[in-house]
Amino acid sequence: MRDGIDKRAMAALAAGHFGTDFANGTVPALLPFLVDRFDLSYTLAGALILSSALSSSVVQPLFGLWSDRRGGIWLLSVGVAVAGVGIALASDAPSYPLVLALVFVSGLGVAAFHPEGSKFAAYVSGRRRASGMSAFSIGGNLGFALGPTVATPLIVWFGLAGGLLLAIPCLAIAAALVALTPFLRSFVPTAEVRRAAATGEDDYRALGLLLGVIAFRSLAWFGLIAFVPLWEVSLGHSKAHGNHLLSLMLLAGGLGTIVAGPAADRVGRRPVLLVSTAATAPLILVFVTVGGAAGALALAGVGICVIGTFGVTMVMSQEYLPRHIGMASGLSIGLSIGIGGIAAVGLGAIADAIDLRAALYVCAAAPVAGLVLAVMLPSSRGRALEPEVAVPY
Repeated sequence: MRDGIDKRAMAALAAGHFGTDFANGTVPALLPFLVDRFDLSYTLAGALILSSALSSSVVQPLFGLWSDRRGGIWLLSVGVAVAGVGIALASDAPSYPLVLALVFVSGLGVAAFHPEGSKFAAYVSGRRRASGMSAFSIGGNLGFALGPTVATPLIVWFGLAGGLLLAIPCLAIAAALVALTPFLRSFVPTAEVRRAAATGEDDYRALGLLLGVIAFRSLAWFGLIAFVPLWEVSLGHSKAHGNHLLSLMLLAGGLGTIVAGPAADRVGRRPVLLVSTAATAPLILVFVTVGGAAGALALAGVGICVIGTFGVTMVMSQEYLPRHIGMASGLSIGLSIGIGGIAAVGLGAIADAIDLRAALYVCAAAPVAGLVLAVMLPSSRGRALEPEVAVPY
């Protein structure tokens, strides 16, 4: 097994992660503009997040299963391209149902990329798994953060038709991944190496607990993604101000990733996850109840705690399921996070029935339940990662 991370290969994978999450990150930035265009309720606005979550997250285990059984390096480039083109077309679709459909298609591209991308990130990281997965996550974090930052001025300047330009960076990244496919394929371990390394046993109970932690944290995360811009508008601020706060939260998460991965390699995955989960609820409460500069800093702290430890939870899932790391990746990124996206519709219903403040309080309560499950997690360090079954490429 390699001792270090191959920087060229990781840069390519992180760029792919950037492209898919750039497309995915524009969805919440589009919400205030689409609410105005189609006169949407909070519930229907939440349904757009649900459409994205269902396709980009819930179906990921199916792509993970495909990856484990048959291999699918082509999913890297195709996933980025579909994600970008889908969201670009959705931005200026003439009807709300068509927006829903195109957001769903874009999400399928996101779902196709992530299990394969996560598996290759493990292959090119050698023994520095948490650090490598954090580097891979940084690409996605930056993409998700820059999605709103880029989409907002495009739409302000050119109208919703300006969103068509969002496809350009994704198509460029997809073309680069096609060119680098032979190089990336060289990192796939031989069947003998995989069989020798896969000495660990799959621990489905531990994985189930971890998925619960991720789901509760995701409920809070998706709620904030969907409603932070709308919350700021309800307070009398501009749409751009709300999207800037959203970008701050996402960019802070990217910076947190730089610290969380190496820390997890040194002190363990579980301690890092426990500390970050415990801090999330108080920070959300500061954002809602205090606001202002303190609220903005608290929102940045939420990004550090949740997105900063994304790579840590990914590595833990692969270590709990060492014989099926593609499936583990699909489950941890997909199904559990998708549950959080589904909850956005419920949060929208709460906002319609009561108010946005009540929905945000539910976001603050969710990480507390996640912390209860996190306490029961066993250590995952030292478990093997490579799958036992040979993967054809």
